[in-house]
Amino acid sequence: MSEQAGRKPPTGLERLLWRAPIWLYRLHLGWLMGERFLLLHHIGRKSGQPRQAVLEVAAHRTEPDEYVVASGFGFKSDWYLNLKKTPDVSIQVGRKKMDVTAELLSAEQSGERMVQYARKYPRSARNLCRVLGHETDGSATRYREIGEKFVPFVAFHLR
Repeated sequence: MSEQAGRKPPTGLERLLWRAPIWLYRLHLGWLMGERFLLLHHIGRKSGQPRQAVLEVAAHRTEPDEYVVASGFGFKSDWYLNLKKTPDVSIQVGRKKMDVTAELLSAEQSGERMVQYARKYPRSARNLCRVLGHETDGSATRYREIGEKFVPFVAFHLR
């Protein structure tokens, strides 16, 4: 697999496993996911139908209230493309539901957020890069490059 391509989003059984945490939220057990994950309620860009995805929270600020996530499967993730079309969505963190607006961060902002994520969660950052097919030497320079080129970040702001 080439560095440029990264890893394609999962399909089949693997996709089912990646989407399994959605059922925790549907069963009102989202609080088990803690504040490291959120449930995104978004609208399909082609179908117009409601969609859901569970995403890891890379950063959370309380003033102003902002949740930041990474599109691990890159610029072609369905949820990411859906946010480009319809940025006004809702999220659920634990038991808390919020109406938010998604801001697709620039390449430079994504690079900086990737560096911050790697500093805060070094093991998770290494594993994320490995799973997605991006080699890293653990340097801030390499994490910045991965964030800028392959892993766009999204900030959710309360409406």
